[in-house]
Amino acid sequence: MARWALIATLFTIVVVMLGAWTRLVDAGLGCPDWPGCYGFLTVPQSESSIAVANARFPESPVDVSKGWPEMIHRYAAGTLGLIVFGIAAFAVRHRREGVPVKLPLFIAGFIVLQALFGMWTVTLQLWPKVVALHLLGGFTTLSLLTLLTLRLRGRRKSLPADRASVVARLRPFIYGALALVILQIALGAWTAANYAAVACTDLPTCQGQWWPENMDFRHGFDLLQTIGPNYLGGQLTADGRIAIHVTHRLGAVIVLAYFVLLLLALWRHTRNTPAQSMVLLTAGALVMQIGLGIANVVFHIPLSVAVAHNAMGAGLLLTVIHMLWQVHGYARQPVAEPVQTTTNREVPA
Repeated sequence: MARWALIATLFTIVVVMLGAWTRLVDAGLGCPDWPGCYGFLTVPQSESSIAVANARFPESPVDVSKGWPEMIHRYAAGTLGLIVFGIAAFAVRHRREGVPVKLPLFIAGFIVLQALFGMWTVTLQLWPKVVALHLLGGFTTLSLLTLLTLRLRGRRKSLPADRASVVARLRPFIYGALALVILQIALGAWTAANYAAVACTDLPTCQGQWWPENMDFRHGFDLLQTIGPNYLGGQLTADGRIAIHVTHRLGAVIVLAYFVLLLLALWRHTRNTPAQSMVLLTAGALVMQIGLGIANVVFHIPLSVAVAHNAMGAGLLLTVIHMLWQVHGYARQPVAEPVQTTTNREVPA
């Protein structure tokens, strides 16, 4: 079960990256129906199949180059679903042997919800709220499978009792880091769903200004966008997209400042111990994610960098989850009591 949980976790990363790839090549509506593609199990390619597909969906002519990214993503997501259902079935079958059951069943149920969001992404024609929630659902699935893997096979890094108690007291601040990462991922999802990644093409300014004029935050963060129009390419004005992009940048600055302070505090108490690896891992993921975000702007969203930025966002989230799991163990670690010694004295007769 531990082995399959790890496989599912790694495969979820692949699915998340495929989802980013599908979105970035504008293939989110490469197949206008769900779960098939123009009523077929695969993308129609022969002349006869394309003719049938175009007759079924005259408003969405077949584009094979857009259909395949969408279907590959669906095939991968379906495979992940089968793996998760298998893990849940195994857990139920061996529940008397002490394996976790509630978490695998919850993940299986969440996979069903995530599949529904995948369907609504297509049927509601990339409605930004659904697209953003679908992306967040992928990250949530990855987080839950990581927790299951850690529970089944994780080993905590040893830390002396006195240091462990100090690190455990930093747990609320690590939860704060987790909250910030989730909010930043949500901002990234909203940026992607509204095609605002290219709204600012310069650094550190945006449109040549430190605080661009006419930014429309109300329009950019309008959560009541109507259902109906095709949102491929986005429906927001430039002022709304700039507001989203600038907010995402400010979020990155806040995350960076918070993590620097937190990681320095953790490093002070984990240095020269096996537990220092969790700090170094998180710091490495943070530096890479910031670097990829900068590269996205400087090089104008190259496909490989944009996909890597999505993947490293997941990596940073997982390092924080791993850190919390480690620190929870330190909080339960008994604190060594000082040894009391007595001085030998001569007792007069």
